[in-house]
Amino acid sequence: MTISFLQALMRNFLGNSPVWYKQAIIGFLILNPILLLVAGPVVTGWTLIFEFIFTLALALKCYPLQPGGLIALEAIVIGLASPESVYHEVSSNLEVILLLMFMVAGIYFMKSMLLWIFTIILLKVKSKASLSLLFSLSAAFLSAFLDALTVTAVLISVGVGFYSVYHKVASGKHYDHEHDHADDNSVEETNRNDLEDFRAFLRSLLMHGAVGTALGGVCTLVGEPQNLLIAQKAGWDFVEFFVLMAPITMPVLIAGLITCFTLEKTRTFGYGIELPIRVRHILEDFAAKENKKRTLRDKAQLTVQVLVSIFLVLALAFHLAAVGLIGLTVIVVLTAMNGITEEHQIGKAFEEALPFTALLVVFFAVVSVIHDQHLFQPIIHAVLAMDPADQPGFFFIANGMLSAISDNVFVATVYINEVSAALAAGDITQDHFDSLAIAINTGTNIPSVATPNGQAAFLFLLTSALAPLIRLSYGRMVIMALPYTVVMSLVGYTAVTIALH
Repeated sequence: MTISFLQALMRNFLGNSPVWYKQAIIGFLILNPILLLVAGPVVTGWTLIFEFIFTLALALKCYPLQPGGLIALEAIVIGLASPESVYHEVSSNLEVILLLMFMVAGIYFMKSMLLWIFTIILLKVKSKASLSLLFSLSAAFLSAFLDALTVTAVLISVGVGFYSVYHKVASGKHYDHEHDHADDNSVEETNRNDLEDFRAFLRSLLMHGAVGTALGGVCTLVGEPQNLLIAQKAGWDFVEFFVLMAPITMPVLIAGLITCFTLEKTRTFGYGIELPIRVRHILEDFAAKENKKRTLRDKAQLTVQVLVSIFLVLALAFHLAAVGLIGLTVIVVLTAMNGITEEHQIGKAFEEALPFTALLVVFFAVVSVIHDQHLFQPIIHAVLAMDPADQPGFFFIANGMLSAISDNVFVATVYINEVSAALAAGDITQDHFDSLAIAINTGTNIPSVATPNGQAAFLFLLTSALAPLIRLSYGRMVIMALPYTVVMSLVGYTAVTIALH
């Protein structure tokens, strides 16, 4: 009885994660208190950081909130950090938490407008290279003012929508029929080649779009969660942040768009597949029927969303309020004007952001350990002892490599806190701090496109319902991101060393 109960507990622990993963987490939790007694808090603190990065790197095995949260909780229990220091970190970063809670949810209510925009682009532009550029550029622009996760969610919705429509027709069914678009057994033999080409077409388009969110996300204060965190520490507003980042972000944006066009023309790394003509005709026919079904109320809702999006851009540009409060304003106005008044309808908007918000608080708990145990101080002092002209480039590389294997928000949080402490202690000047903050922001945002771990938008795409439909695996994402990673990282590093010299 006892054995079976223990087996049940083990099966419940971390759910469907692999047994070896569960055993590793349990091993970490047993090891840490022993290590604290034997080797002391510094060694245990560093071990805990690597354990936490392990949970971030293996996010596909288990969402990091649970295993990472258990490790962070244990760190507090054994005295590596205090609840008060965690609360201090959270309260210091309240604006970032409000951004995730309210801005992401606010943009959720603009989804129909964003779907409408991307559907028009997809069906009106015939050239694949031009279409890819437009997708990437649109994703970049929208991510700069809205939110990379939400823009990616819209791209996924477009992909799933069109994939399911074609899959039904390819299986000999009508648009309105019930159909399992994950099952290829019903697809007619004559349509199988077109289906494979359509999958390749969607894969390349979504990767261009996902990279676009990174290209735009690095540019502004709201593009990525760590941007606001860095801006908050540095005291930059929306316009100032954009201007300071522009010498690095604009060359990277141009290089990214050139890479996008080149990949489509050379048809390398899985890019360049055109939309099959028969598939285009089916999608155009479906879109035309959907447009006819759009009522005056639907058109009124789209108009309100467009007007609110204009307000959003202006409110951010002129810093009318804290970013999260602007997001809350968007939620109130859009839901009121578009008749979304039931609690369960509003609740859906928070589903995407709140798990990551909770994970961010766990980040702050680990950062508290780093702060209380002074773990990064020797590293930061060693870097600050280097030639000041070399430091931004070093920070760019170090942040980029760490972000690619773990998570860019966590890495940025750690580094900006340490550099802020150096500024407060008088070790560096304000101008030098600004240069390092720019290097940290660009370093965590640009090279992190290398893997799905580094960019939340990439991980979101990989774990979406669309990824298995279009055969987008972890390995395939890494390969398709490789040319972008190399070009964007080299251009970013060069720009950092020149602009911040």
